Amino acid sequence: MANEHPASGEDSLIARYFKPIATDPGAFGLTDDAAILKADGEDLVVTTDAVVEGVHFLSDDPPETLARKALRVNLSDLAAKGATPAGFVLTLALRTADDAWLSAFARGLGEDAGHYACPLLGGDTVSTPGPLTVSITAFGRVPQGKMVRRSGARPGDRVMVTGTIGDAALGLAILKGGAVAAALASDTAARDRLVGRYRLPEPRNALAAAIREHASAAMDVSDGLAGDLTKLCAASGVSAVIDAPRVPTSAAAADLLARGIVGAEALIAGGDDFEVLCAVPDAACAAFADAARQAGVALTSIGAVVAGAGPVRFLDARGRDMVLARLSYSHF
Repeated sequence: MANEHPASGEDSLIARYFKPIATDPGAFGLTDDAAILKADGEDLVVTTDAVVEGVHFLSDDPPETLARKALRVNLSDLAAKGATPAGFVLTLALRTADDAWLSAFARGLGEDAGHYACPLLGGDTVSTPGPLTVSITAFGRVPQGKMVRRSGARPGDRVMVTGTIGDAALGLAILKGGAVAAALASDTAARDRLVGRYRLPEPRNALAAAIREHASAAMDVSDGLAGDLTKLCAASGVSAVIDAPRVPTSAAAADLLARGIVGAEALIAGGDDFEVLCAVPDAACAAFADAARQAGVALTSIGAVVAGAGPVRFLDARGRDMVLARLSYSHF
């Protein structure tokens, strides 16, 4: 985030809001053009995600939650790779440099950086006439050769997923109004929980070591369970059969599903879950489940990896194939 013009407005912005949270020695107090990240004999895992106004968040979303979400979606990727967070760089494209907004943004970002032990190392700030954009590149560490890829799933593996699926899509639906918002008009607690899941994903970094030890393949669920499982299977050269009623849902989502307010497709293809999807050898499932319990992370077995390159099958409560009009959220 350094700039060659010491008195520039950008430098003043950086010094005021972001230098206080760049506490890692390798960041040099954001006074240089680059940072140092020590590898310590391990592999460095690199991931990047951007969140764009009107696409990944709404214009009136609180700046604290926006900052946290921008970091957490990257932490979720690291967790799925079995990596321990090491640091991140930030690119922030702003229409205006609003003091109150930046103060709240930096506060939320700093608190999460500390909580997840993922320090700010540097980045860039720019002015834009377009939508507000926050882009983060995060770095993690794994023992050499131990990163968990999408491509390791094998027939006979169990398909397992953390947390609950579909809540974030429902939270966005509430913020946009419509049938879901109307159905939960009198249930403030449920509305707040679902909106919270949209604004503040819970990266499963507490489970990273267990994923690295037990999963044969993994990725985080960002664009929708159905679509992301399809990607994992394609990378592994396999397919999968999923028992749709076993896909974990929150009480609020299950209620909306039972009342016919939403269909199963809205939950399994909605996106923004940021849970971890794993293929786990059958012999390792018990140990993985025990590790998840110890980490305090809910874990559910929802199906099995099968041989072949056919489409992933989702079976309903009667064992019939579900026909899905879409598998995931798509940017294009």
